[in-house]
Amino acid sequence: MTEIALRTAWNRLIALVNEQAASLQRTAFSNVVREAGDLSAGVFDRQGRMLAQAVTGTPGHINTMAQAVADMLEDVPAETLEAGDVLLTNNPWAVSGHRHDITVVTPVFNGGAPVAYFASTCHAADIGGRGLTTEGRDVFEEGLGLPWVKFHRRGEPDPTIKAIIRENVRVPEVVLGDLRAQVTGGEVATRRLESLDLDVNDLADEILGRSEAAVREAIARIPDGTYSHEVWLDGFEEPLPIRCTVTVAGEEITCDFAGTAPAQARGINVVLNYTAAYAIYAVTCAVAADIPHNAGSFRPIHVTAPEGCLLNAVPPQPVAARHIIGHFATPAVMGALGQAIPLPAEGATGLWGVNIQGTERPWAQTFFLSGGMGAGPEWDGLDATAFPSGVQAVPVEVIEATTPVRILEKSLIEGSGGGGTHTGGRGQRVRLTVDEAAHVSVMAERTRAGAPGAGGGEVGRPGRVVLGGNQLEPKAAFGMSPGEELELALPGGGGFG
Repeated sequence: MTEIALRTAWNRLIALVNEQAASLQRTAFSNVVREAGDLSAGVFDRQGRMLAQAVTGTPGHINTMAQAVADMLEDVPAETLEAGDVLLTNNPWAVSGHRHDITVVTPVFNGGAPVAYFASTCHAADIGGRGLTTEGRDVFEEGLGLPWVKFHRRGEPDPTIKAIIRENVRVPEVVLGDLRAQVTGGEVATRRLESLDLDVNDLADEILGRSEAAVREAIARIPDGTYSHEVWLDGFEEPLPIRCTVTVAGEEITCDFAGTAPAQARGINVVLNYTAAYAIYAVTCAVAADIPHNAGSFRPIHVTAPEGCLLNAVPPQPVAARHIIGHFATPAVMGALGQAIPLPAEGATGLWGVNIQGTERPWAQTFFLSGGMGAGPEWDGLDATAFPSGVQAVPVEVIEATTPVRILEKSLIEGSGGGGTHTGGRGQRVRLTVDEAAHVSVMAERTRAGAPGAGGGEVGRPGRVVLGGNQLEPKAAFGMSPGEELELALPGGGGFG
């Protein structure tokens, strides 16, 4: 294949997955998918290797989904699939780390056999159980679990699977509506691929080989050596360390999280594939930001963590709020690499999650909030920006129009970013109330110690959670009465210089 033909085919693949993601997002029912963009989409070859991803999504979705299709084919061999089949799972250890994320896979057939796959991962509005919270003491309390099952068979929804989902979630029309949107995204992408008469398997080795070679070249520019860093988190009763040792050896990097705190009795534990997703993202942000994320670009990066530690939980340990800890794999790796190459200071990092459920009638609202990013060697940190997550804020108007939640204030917190030659990004303040009695779960981090500065920069201001004037623990679950006020003050980023 000529260079021009390869580039044309690559651009078509990117257009395909972007159209898949756009179709999914535009037809989704939930705010967290439709407005916040908490989703990913990608195309895979017949072996289940991810070739390209859409521009939307989070590392926790796309980098875990990258391995999911190959794993699915071990459980559900390709020869057992038929045209029109669509599969799904929300197994935390198979894909993105907790039961609230559902991955949907659409096989593409030609000549009676699968020749490619489109997949997407979306955050479900609800999955039953205790809801999105740290309260669960094992994964069985955290909602409905679905192994790899056929959601559609020969083009028709499986009524049994639909009935099981409907009976186990608080907002079944929203959850099933989002699943239908994921199916729609796969259908749209399949039709486009068929109309292009493009065989992704003819491109796979070239795309993956080029991506791998480019990442290897980028890693080779980092001085060889072993670099270590630790990040301290709020935890529950006592602070918890994440320790990371990064070894650069020629064209490969190993990120080892030995020394990290043990898994906890509450739902903040992280499965290894989610840890790997954010560790790989840290490396690519640091040295390979312009190289496509696919199965090839991941090959030179290796991630390990002791089994049973906070970053390598094992069943049935609880994992529902894994994001509030797992995102800190990124600053742990970047903090280590920052000893070898210039990198920014740490930011708020952990995406704050708020889950609100009606107690008098079934309704649910999940939204995420971001603190300030760390400042860099040549720039101030961005205000109230999700990094490393990438999830957007749900507009106030949408929250208020779809649930009995009212946002009283949303503003930047002046002075919350750490000082320095360049200032850390500011956190934000959100005050809200409810018009109906509700159960609320807040998942927050960096409330006891702020984000460290770099190069002599100052620490960012820690965050806080306040209900009715009383400061709460950062991972609190509580009831709210109509008119009661909750304040969320998010942390600022560290300064630089």
